[in-house]
Amino acid sequence: MLRLALFTDTFTPQVNGVARTLERLVNAVEHRGGSVHVETVDVPDVAWDARVSRARSVPFWAYPQLRIAAPSVRRAVERLSRWRPTLVHATTPFGVGLAGRRAARQLGLPLVTSYHTSFSAYLKHYKLSGLDGIAWPYLRWFHNSGRVTFAPSEAVRDELEQQRFHDVRVWTRGVDTARFSPRFRSAEMRQRMGATDGTVVVAYVGRLAPEKGVHTAIEAMRQVMTARGHTVRFVLAGDGPDEARCRAMAPEGTWFAGSLSGDELSAFYASADVFVFPSATETFGNVVLEAMASGLAVIAPDAGPTTEFAHEGTALTCPTGNPAALAASVHALLDDPVKRARLQQSAVAAAKLRGWDAVWDRLMSDYHSVVDGPTYDAHTSRAQSDISRCASARSGISRVSMTSTNGARPGG
Repeated sequence: MLRLALFTDTFTPQVNGVARTLERLVNAVEHRGGSVHVETVDVPDVAWDARVSRARSVPFWAYPQLRIAAPSVRRAVERLSRWRPTLVHATTPFGVGLAGRRAARQLGLPLVTSYHTSFSAYLKHYKLSGLDGIAWPYLRWFHNSGRVTFAPSEAVRDELEQQRFHDVRVWTRGVDTARFSPRFRSAEMRQRMGATDGTVVVAYVGRLAPEKGVHTAIEAMRQVMTARGHTVRFVLAGDGPDEARCRAMAPEGTWFAGSLSGDELSAFYASADVFVFPSATETFGNVVLEAMASGLAVIAPDAGPTTEFAHEGTALTCPTGNPAALAASVHALLDDPVKRARLQQSAVAAAKLRGWDAVWDRLMSDYHSVVDGPTYDAHTSRAQSDISRCASARSGISRVSMTSTNGARPGG
């Protein structure tokens, strides 16, 4: 029986794609007869859960919705010694994830990691590509400490293999078609959106943050709504560090719904008609798949991981970072309702092929291959050269972590 110890710096009730995926992972393991222990950060007013240990954390200064922590490795080792996991999975390369890596090594437990954030894309977006020389060696050191690195898409696996990551396997994502479906379309929600029967509603769901390209979407919709007037509405669901700026630059008639979940989120998706996804920093793009399952005509980037399921035939694609190109794509769907309806139908059909059960069956198979595979020591000898090569990068990042967490070292 699988006994999984999951180490992550983000987990429910935090609202983001990684936290939601990991919550589903816990449920999937338990549904298949396994057990899960989660080590993560604390958050205000969180409900107690016997499966979850939470380390004291503080809001990340650049993004208060995210929290950082430097948990005690000794305590993590003590908890794992009592709980006796068969596998440790570290999902983040800082804070809690580092503690999980250290605890697994001390106890001789098999370790796997997963890559959720496109650090190279983020560095490029924020014009910090010069840090690639530090970031990639550090990430390679962290992930090659485990037996397997899970990537969310083939595109990300290719990138990691080019960076000399060992044994990268794809842990893709699915969509819950019972939760995201055209049947959740709601006259009440459309009224809240300010839409009538003849209004075309264009939606965005995700963080309101610069790296998500939301400003591109807002400027594109300014151009569209200037030309089309009240026949088009632009609605956004989500929050983030750039919300005030987004509200200030949004065209008149834009509705910010805030952070939504459950039936409200299902109704929000299904009550729109077109979905815009301007981000070039994704490792997968969960919201695109949710929009497709909800019956929306999707406009997605023409490059990157989302092209593996949102491509010509299931979506309209356009270059990222180009408001005029995105506006032209929206106009094209407004001018051609037949094409819009065809994309909506093909999106639903494509989403139905990406159910979660097959995703979890594949991941559980990979988990068991690691648990039943060669010993930890035999594996780690393969990664020793990477560990020694990036010791300086590791120490530099550790110093940053110690500075931001009141001097508590996060385990190495």
